Amino acid sequence: MTTMDDITALILDDHAAFRRGFARLDDAREPAELLAIWEALALHLDIHAEAEEAILYPHLVKHGDDGADETEDAIGDHNKIRDAIAESKRYEVGSDEWWAAVWRARRENSEHLAEEEDEALPDFRRHAGVELRAELGARWLKFYGEHKNGRNLPFLDKDPSKYVADHR
Repeated sequence: MTTMDDITALILDDHAAFRRGFARLDDAREPAELLAIWEALALHLDIHAEAEEAILYPHLVKHGDDGADETEDAIGDHNKIRDAIAESKRYEVGSDEWWAAVWRARRENSEHLAEEEDEALPDFRRHAGVELRAELGARWLKFYGEHKNGRNLPFLDKDPSKYVADHR
């Protein structure tokens, strides 16, 4: 198995892409440039949350030391990020209101990435063998292929407690 196939490595690759995307927004000046960067980044954030909720968290909730709490927290974080993305779409790109929504998404995402990288992913790695991580990595890549540009994904908030209860 190569580390590229490990779901945790694939998730960390996405996290790095999110950080680069937000840094690109810092440098963008024109509304068309802001829109191009933000639309791609927001879509990636939405797809990533759906992928984690479909593939990673159903396993973490069952097998992690703190899997249920970490999962409930992550689903709540995903909801906050989704809500900020949806809010940004209601405003003119580059307006103060748009920036406020984008910055809320950035702040929520930054907090989520830190918690996931420091808590959920290490917990998952401690309890998931390399075979499972490779199997889930393959499912992750397939998920992205099947849902190119978010095709057939609802991007709807989920009740964190119900999600945990449904996947225990």
